[in-house]
Amino acid sequence: MDASATTDVDKTDDDLIIVLFGDTSSIESGTKNILINQDEHTEFSSKLYDLCGRRISVINLIGLRDINEITLNKKINAFLLLISYGPHVSQYISGLQWLEKTFGRAAIYYLMTVVTHNSGEKCEDIFKDLKVCDSFIEKRYHTCTRTMSVPEEIADLLIKVQTMVSNNNPPCFTGLICGGSKEQNKDLEPESVGHNLMESSVVKKKQTVPGYHFSVATGNEALKSEAEREGPANEQRAQSEENHNDNAAMKTVGTSATSSGQNGEKSQKDLDKVVQNSQHQRDTQTLLSRLQLQGGSPKMSPGKFLQVGPPLKLNQDASEKDLAYFFLHRLIMLDYRARYVPVEQDSLDVTCSKPVPGSDDSDDSDSEFFFSAGADSNQPHQTPPHPMDVQMAVFHCSDNFLRQVMITKLSQCQYALPLLVPDPFTTEIECPLWAFRQITKTWKVTKGDSQATMKNIPISKAETPLVSFFRLGSLSVSKSQLMNSLINDRHSTFFHRHCPGSTKTRLLLDGVAEITWYCPAGKPSDAFNNCIAFCNLHGDALMIEKQRDILMEKSSVNVVMVQNLHKDDRSGKLISALLKSKKPLICLLVDDDGAVESKKGKYKMGLKARNQADVSVELKRIIQGLLSSGDPSILKTTFQLETMTENSEIKVDESDNACQNGKSAAEEIVHLFENTDVSSIKDDFLSYQGHLWLKWCKTNKELHRLTGNIENDKSEKERELTQIRRQQCDTSCSELMRLFTENLSKLQPREQEYFLKWTQILTDALSADCISSILQSYDNKWSEVMALRKSHDKSKKLEKMETELELLSKKLQSATFGLEHIFREMGQIHEAHKTIHGDNKPGDWCGYPKLAADLLISGYPLELLDGDAGHVPVKWISSVFDEVIRKLGDLKVFVLSVLGLQSSGKSTMLNAMFGLQFAVSAGRCTKGAFMQLVKISEEIKKDFNFDYLLAVDAEGLRALELESTTLQHDNELATFVVGVGNMTLINIFGETPAEMQDILQIVVQASMRMKKIKLSPSCVFVHQNVTDVAAAEKNMDGRRRLQEKLDQMTQLAAKEEECTANRFSDVIAFNIETDVKYFAQLWEGSPPMAPPNPGYSESVQELKAHILSKASESNGIRLSHLKVHIQDLWDALLNENFVFSFKNTQEIAEYRKLETEYGNWTWAIRDNLLTIENQLHNRIDNGDLDKLESSNITTETSKPYEEVKEAMVRYFEEEKNKEILVQWRGRFESKIKEFHEEQVGTIKRKLDGVIKQKSAWKMMDDMKADFENKLLQKSKNIAQNLKNKSKGEAELQHAFNTDWEMWVNDLTKNTKPFEDIELDNDLFLILKEIGMEEKLIKECKESGTYQHINTGKYLDYVKTNYHNETSGKSQSDETENNVTNKQTKSANVNLKAVLKQYLKISKVPLVDQTQIKQIIDIVSKESVELMKQKPVATRGYQSTYLQEMVHSIKDNVAMLESELKCVFKKKFTVDLVLYVFDLVKNWLSESQQKFKLDNDAFCYLESRKNHYYNIFQIYCKGSSSVVVLSELICEKLRPSIAKAAYTKTALALAREMKCNVPAFSGNRLNLETHVLRSLAEREDFDEFINYIQNPREQVESFIKAEVQRYINTGHEKVEIMLQRNVKGIYSVVSQALHTATEKVKIQRGDINTWLSELSLLLKDQLKFDSASLKDFSDVHDFDFLCKEAGKKLNSVKKQISRFSDEEMKNSRQTPEQILIEQLCRCCWVKCPFCSAVCTNTLQDHSPDDHSVPFHRSCALSGMFHANTRHMYINFCTSDVSSDRTFFPKRESRRPVPYKLYRKAGPEFASWRITPDESKLPYWKWVVCRFKNNLEKYYKLKFEGLGYIPEMWKTISKEEAIKSLDEMCQ
Repeated sequence: MDASATTDVDKTDDDLIIVLFGDTSSIESGTKNILINQDEHTEFSSKLYDLCGRRISVINLIGLRDINEITLNKKINAFLLLISYGPHVSQYISGLQWLEKTFGRAAIYYLMTVVTHNSGEKCEDIFKDLKVCDSFIEKRYHTCTRTMSVPEEIADLLIKVQTMVSNNNPPCFTGLICGGSKEQNKDLEPESVGHNLMESSVVKKKQTVPGYHFSVATGNEALKSEAEREGPANEQRAQSEENHNDNAAMKTVGTSATSSGQNGEKSQKDLDKVVQNSQHQRDTQTLLSRLQLQGGSPKMSPGKFLQVGPPLKLNQDASEKDLAYFFLHRLIMLDYRARYVPVEQDSLDVTCSKPVPGSDDSDDSDSEFFFSAGADSNQPHQTPPHPMDVQMAVFHCSDNFLRQVMITKLSQCQYALPLLVPDPFTTEIECPLWAFRQITKTWKVTKGDSQATMKNIPISKAETPLVSFFRLGSLSVSKSQLMNSLINDRHSTFFHRHCPGSTKTRLLLDGVAEITWYCPAGKPSDAFNNCIAFCNLHGDALMIEKQRDILMEKSSVNVVMVQNLHKDDRSGKLISALLKSKKPLICLLVDDDGAVESKKGKYKMGLKARNQADVSVELKRIIQGLLSSGDPSILKTTFQLETMTENSEIKVDESDNACQNGKSAAEEIVHLFENTDVSSIKDDFLSYQGHLWLKWCKTNKELHRLTGNIENDKSEKERELTQIRRQQCDTSCSELMRLFTENLSKLQPREQEYFLKWTQILTDALSADCISSILQSYDNKWSEVMALRKSHDKSKKLEKMETELELLSKKLQSATFGLEHIFREMGQIHEAHKTIHGDNKPGDWCGYPKLAADLLISGYPLELLDGDAGHVPVKWISSVFDEVIRKLGDLKVFVLSVLGLQSSGKSTMLNAMFGLQFAVSAGRCTKGAFMQLVKISEEIKKDFNFDYLLAVDAEGLRALELESTTLQHDNELATFVVGVGNMTLINIFGETPAEMQDILQIVVQASMRMKKIKLSPSCVFVHQNVTDVAAAEKNMDGRRRLQEKLDQMTQLAAKEEECTANRFSDVIAFNIETDVKYFAQLWEGSPPMAPPNPGYSESVQELKAHILSKASESNGIRLSHLKVHIQDLWDALLNENFVFSFKNTQEIAEYRKLETEYGNWTWAIRDNLLTIENQLHNRIDNGDLDKLESSNITTETSKPYEEVKEAMVRYFEEEKNKEILVQWRGRFESKIKEFHEEQVGTIKRKLDGVIKQKSAWKMMDDMKADFENKLLQKSKNIAQNLKNKSKGEAELQHAFNTDWEMWVNDLTKNTKPFEDIELDNDLFLILKEIGMEEKLIKECKESGTYQHINTGKYLDYVKTNYHNETSGKSQSDETENNVTNKQTKSANVNLKAVLKQYLKISKVPLVDQTQIKQIIDIVSKESVELMKQKPVATRGYQSTYLQEMVHSIKDNVAMLESELKCVFKKKFTVDLVLYVFDLVKNWLSESQQKFKLDNDAFCYLESRKNHYYNIFQIYCKGSSSVVVLSELICEKLRPSIAKAAYTKTALALAREMKCNVPAFSGNRLNLETHVLRSLAEREDFDEFINYIQNPREQVESFIKAEVQRYINTGHEKVEIMLQRNVKGIYSVVSQALHTATEKVKIQRGDINTWLSELSLLLKDQLKFDSASLKDFSDVHDFDFLCKEAGKKLNSVKKQISRFSDEEMKNSRQTPEQILIEQLCRCCWVKCPFCSAVCTNTLQDHSPDDHSVPFHRSCALSGMFHANTRHMYINFCTSDVSSDRTFFPKRESRRPVPYKLYRKAGPEFASWRITPDESKLPYWKWVVCRFKNNLEKYYKLKFEGLGYIPEMWKTISKEEAIKSLDEMCQ
């Protein structure tokens, strides 16, 4: 029957009345619905009657809300809660709440739950889900389809309803429990639980349902009316609720006082418990809501809280919603005050105090105020949550891993830990055994006067006595407070009623059993001499039966607190049972003042009139006596946490399937170690990191610090390293690693997490047992040694014992085995296989980095520096970072590293600050360095420029176990830690300068190294264990002393490093006022029972805030950059000289990218300027421009130049790595400006030369124009004469030739012809002028020896040596590498510089002839280039040109004599001059001939003869002047069109090749790589030598060859490009013809106007001189002229459109010239050792050093060992890391160490040569491939000291070429 019906039925004969309520989505209404489709006339359902034989009335309240009071006229037999499958749990809870609010608690006894579902839907998990709800009863539960149309389902439901009704007593609900204020009765809002409960109807003020009366009543009226109706029973219930008595059961309203038997009583008791638990659940849910926590799933995980969040304000009250957050975070910081966070009063619903209303000041009113009840005593108010409720709420809402973190931190804070916890929702008793697994306790056991024995045991495995305390009833004495006095009377281990924040209303603590352990320190003041567990059951033990029984069974001693002893009450019965047990019992009687009484282990002690201190002392005595008693009648038991799993009544968290699966997998691994000594596990199971790995690290370090025969030793070391890696790869993967990696791969994420934790727990337990045993043996042995030393026993026994003691010490160091060693093995397996196989042989090892990356992301520490081998596995770290980047993206991180002395609390500080998991323990807690990722929380992420914080925890400095190597080790470690971090915490234990001396020295040195390699980290000093951190004056004095010490050490280090720095802040970001922090001591008392000092936590929080403040100003570093940075740091540290060895790979990579962009920017400028140059050139040729200003060019190029500048700004401001690029921005902006100005200047100079040449040729041009006009007129005249006469071709030719000779004679009668030049005679005269005898000149010329001067025996030219030095002793262990170079000079380097570079030879007895050959090559090249700069082709030859060349050669020979300390014969000078003359002679002759053709009238006229013969023929054929003029126009435009088209094609071709040819599309290094690849592919020794001696010349040859190859292979493409340009120019000319015609027609101009207009239109595009086209005044038909010229131009277009190499070569600019100017405008300075060319794209890149990625073997440049003819094969990159020395110059007396090569002179100081341990296969292959050629060329041998290592000979050509790709990485 519908709830909206208006009929009021007061009386019916129905057998059953059922109320339906619930969610509207749970059913489908309609005629088919059997349950709700009733008959209107009968008011009961006939369908239901048919199903069960009873009349049933259904009241449908589904969707009904806003009911404040319902008056019942009839009794209800059942309430059916209808909920939908899916959200069934939430709908069940909210439906239950609605039922209680609407009808009262008693209605729950009549509840049947019905879950509806769609037809065919599987619902197996419904029962399991609902079972966790405490109020759910299995027998009162039914499922059916949502349509409710299946009769069988409804029949089963009715049977269950009837069964429930028959079992209930009474069988019906008789009325509504209603009352309270309007606010109290406010209906549950369905939206708050996420569904649409009862949203279809709204109850009005008067609304009825058949049999019921609905009305609205509020406040006291409702209470009164309800109380009147329900009588005393209701009053009793209301009073019970008002007193908040949680232990009283709710009685059924209106029930009969009589019981219906034993079954009825049991049913009533169960239902009462259900109601009570239901209320507890709702109260718990309310508490969780107040704390902003979520019950149920999903639980909170560590990932949510272990993030970098905002610093906590420790002295500020917290709002309720933040209590859980504050509690956890303060707990993580080891702040035991986390329990006592005060709550903001305004966060409560009603404040606890209000002002008293105003009244008079009489005494009576005061008395009334104090003695009267509070005005608000009856008003409800909300108290703050109980502190332990907050703790337990967090516990219940946390997953097992966060619980583990929480319990571990509580243990560190010396708080009791929850052992037995009742679930507030299921009432199951849970033991969080998993949460205890990470806790390890350390104590010392003393027996009598014997020495204390230390124990260090995981607390879950410790077997200790258990003393349990119980309270029976409600007592005035605090049991927890008494227990605290036994354990630590200065610390509240157990929370008690007198602790801050305690309230009477606690919800989640009753029934919780907490446990703690007393751990003695082995001192006389210890309360107990052994470890004892104390357990405290909170609440009344009489009511908490299950937990009480469990603990009493497990306890060694039971301590019971009771008001007094009475046999008949419940407490007396319980104590009587305990007295019968053999276990010791202590009864503490609160109201008894009797003395201590005992009998057979049973004690009774009164507490009345005794203070707590006395009670505590007495209790300690009793407990100690009981536990140490030898009385056999006393049962002695021990307690172990792990035994809690044996009790079936306890739900142990480790029973979780994921936990068990993880444990099984971990136990399978640990099972492998049975019968294996822990100290040998690594050798037996982790073979990759055993002796082979240690040997590899030792060899690798030796490789970086070579001495002796460098390259041979280096090859041998490389071979050894490869062999070791092969041996590692040949070792089969151990069963341990197979199982470990398989489990990591196959287990589910949750199982994987458990697996790792279990593995860590189990392996740590193994190590702990072993270490404990070794330490015990060590202590015993040490005592024996000390006893012998005191007795002055010098016998062999003492020596033997000292040896055994040392062996025990070493065993102790090797006994550590943990998860980090397994991860290290994964890394070594990966490194070994990657080294040997690369990416060619995939295997399981390929997936290891992904596994490690997943763990790093999830918060596991990863080893960065191997603590045993002292090595960074860079390949492994790089691969892991690659996987992290693949998963998270290339995010930015802020690297925070910590550096400090051993055991100074570094790891503890990081763990407390950020909740990290770094290992902490006394002694050697961290070996190597570990890193851990911590996410920046979303709430503060917007304030930072990075996404994660990467904490790096390093091992302590000054480690005693590393005493032999500690100084070098500490320096390397400090440099690495400071270098890798954006900020470094310098952790100092104490505050006196003496304690700081060593570490400060190391820090200053490391910081100065960072400054010299342009890294700028910051640092913060942390003084730990400072006694008085609050004394400001003391802190100021400490800062002052620290500042003085740092500055003093900085000055000393600056002198050593040759660096200018006076203050520490000059070398690292540091502020003495803010970057020095003082920490209180960690413990508040003496461990092991001391809690952490709250001042320490405050210091941690203050430091965290300071770190975050400084970090907010940092950009962090990208993961990809950090990966490279770590490798750079480590590579540099392997070399002894860190500063000279450091190579910032990331900066180099960014700089190379910037170089490429710079090349694109300069190309854009050059491209634009070349176009402008062509336009201006045409204007000059056309006579339209006779003066040029730079501003003209600048204006033309302003727009493209601005675009380039904008592109540059965008690049520097928007590029991903802009923080690295910013250091070069100013320089490159300046370089672009300089380039633009230089190019503008170059074009201006070029065009100024064209203008000057145009002016110089003006007379000649005028003469030519005059000739042209006269010849044209004469051709026209003679043609007119022969026009009407019939003449054959031969006759016309004869007639023209006859007249032509007369014309030429006539035109040139006043012109003198050019004379031929006599170059040989001029040279002869010049040589005589400089003092050379005529006979010598003739002899040299006739003999022809000069022709072979560059291949002959040069020592024959040497007259004397007037400085002959003898060899001295070597500075190394072999003959010193004093060397000479054979190389020629670059075009842009003068001879003097070359001589300086190559004549650094000392102790060489004679001048080497190869040197002279190099000098000849330099001089000849320089002289040829000097001569080719002369304007012979444009201005003609002059003898002074030869004279200048000869004098230059003579001066160079004189300089050569001076440098070589020798005298050359005159024959050398003459031969050299003749040799160079031969090189330039042909060029001079050809240039002079060109000049003659252009300027000699006879030659010019002869060249024009055919042209005028054609015109003559046209006239003879009767053609009009229009045809002739069009022919002349096309004849003049043709060369101009061709030149313009080819010039544009050249530029377009260069542009395309710059973009598409790989060699040209990058930076200078990219070009170098392709040149070397080309050389290797061609294998031409001459080309290699030319590259080595003249690199620029070879590069230019390569560019020319590439251009020619591009043209040849893409000939069709090039031709299309040419045709496109020709077509474009043709269109311009056609348009110009048309425009000129139209304009002349409008202006009515003549032919001259037309020609002038045409010339003007073409001035920017083509050269068109109309001066010689004057005699065509008879042309008037301009349309015909335009048409005729167009036809002829079309023919010209077809001719030009066919590509010609010759035409391209004759164009104004060729593509190779353009590309050479673009690509070769860079640095060409050579390495002073190996002659490798600097690959910087900038020509002048100061202040950056010269550098090259790969240097070469010095043998390639002809270097050899002094006093031998043995090649010097070393690479200078190997030398600079060795102990060898060299002599910088020939006259040098002192050798310079290679490591200090920069001090050898300016040319050395400007080079950055870093040790490079790459195999450099390319140049090694070149040496081997051309060994014989090099020996022959340099007249040296690869023998003795120059023997080529065998490994070099194994390199193939393919490997060599492939290695070139590394250059561009």
